[in-house]
Amino acid sequence: MLFATMRQILFAVLALAFAPLAHAQAPWPDAAPDQWVMAHVDVETTGLDPARHEMIDIGLIYTDLAGAELGRLYVRIMPDHPERIDEGARRVNGFDVDYWRAHGAVGEAEAVRQIVEFHHRMRGEKRVIFTAFNAGFDLSFTRALFAQHGVSWNDLYFYHILDIPSMAWGQGLTALNATELSRDLGITDETRVAIEHTGITGAAFNVSVYRALLARRPH
Repeated sequence: MLFATMRQILFAVLALAFAPLAHAQAPWPDAAPDQWVMAHVDVETTGLDPARHEMIDIGLIYTDLAGAELGRLYVRIMPDHPERIDEGARRVNGFDVDYWRAHGAVGEAEAVRQIVEFHHRMRGEKRVIFTAFNAGFDLSFTRALFAQHGVSWNDLYFYHILDIPSMAWGQGLTALNATELSRDLGITDETRVAIEHTGITGAAFNVSVYRALLARRPH
């Protein structure tokens, strides 16, 4: 009898402990799509290693689940260590210190402030799904930047992330390359002109791919 009573108490305590978590997770997007927002994110960096390299810009376009744009933000960022630029990265994004200074680059702390302010303005009380083409790359750099300035990535975005090539893969489009995928979908590829290839052009491309994939789904 004592064992049964203790077990009942334990179950009751666990139920109370996990009730807030269960409430926080519901409702899911299929049940309440109007309670969710997608953050289409793309970043440009000085290299591939977030422990050494830094973001030089970020583009964010927030949409509803149907792909309708809610707002966008572009921030050009002056890295603390521009001398660490990888030449492969420079060929992709055209990073140049003088050009960045002349075109409104801000420091990392100010960039984080703008991103967080925009995020809260766009989301309201809704949950936000981090969405990107190269999701692991964009996630690792945004997480690193936020952490350096006292902001938790987990406080901003839902724990599931969406990567666009996986969405395409599920529809039989197995080209992981953006140029090939844009060809398969019949949409315009992102510019490959280095100085014009920015976080916001990447985010806009991601949104166009997402919308094209939605249009292919059976209704």
